[in-house]
Amino acid sequence: MPEEEKVPRKGGTPRSPEELPPASPRSEEPEGAAETPAVDSTQAPVEPPVAPAPAPPVEPWESQFRYLFADFENFRRRAERERGQSLREGRARILQQLLPIFEASQRAREAVQHLPARDPIRQGIELLIREWEKFLRTEHVESVARTGTPFQSATMEAVAEAPATSAYPSGSVVEIVQQGYVLGEELLRPAKVVVARVPARPPRTPEAEPTASGPSEGPSVG
Repeated sequence: MPEEEKVPRKGGTPRSPEELPPASPRSEEPEGAAETPAVDSTQAPVEPPVAPAPAPPVEPWESQFRYLFADFENFRRRAERERGQSLREGRARILQQLLPIFEASQRAREAVQHLPARDPIRQGIELLIREWEKFLRTEHVESVARTGTPFQSATMEAVAEAPATSAYPSGSVVEIVQQGYVLGEELLRPAKVVVARVPARPPRTPEAEPTASGPSEGPSVG
């Protein structure tokens, strides 16, 4: 028979198990359970984190190729347009420098008009003028001024005025001082002309009004 456990009393005297006080009941909690923190009612509510925006979808290679091809076509057209503009400007500059030589040839033809028609000098200058005119027609260069035609401010400059007549009405070209030329629609040089104008009438002078008493009579002879 096992011996009963002896519990020491105060002062060193052991007690039996029946004499021990009953243990107070205690609620059993699972191990590792954390205490619930107290909620502060004055604290602002925490907003949930915003999810990042989704990445844009990757376009397929067919769309990227179409965009790239369109950009290349725009670049090619722009380069061709700029190249054509540069060629036209260079061509116009060269023709502007050749116009004085052509006009010098015209003055030389006027200077040899007194020579016989079969004179070699006159024939050579006439041949030179024909070649010049052929070259200008090939390059689409045309003169702009004609006597008797209306004055055009877009292609002409009035350097003087002349009285209008029946042959040259007001506003028409009477004389061409220097011819002007155009290359297609581009003006190479404006023409300098004399324009017909109706002379302005002089202002009318007011006539002397007769006096109310009429003409004065001479002294009577007695």
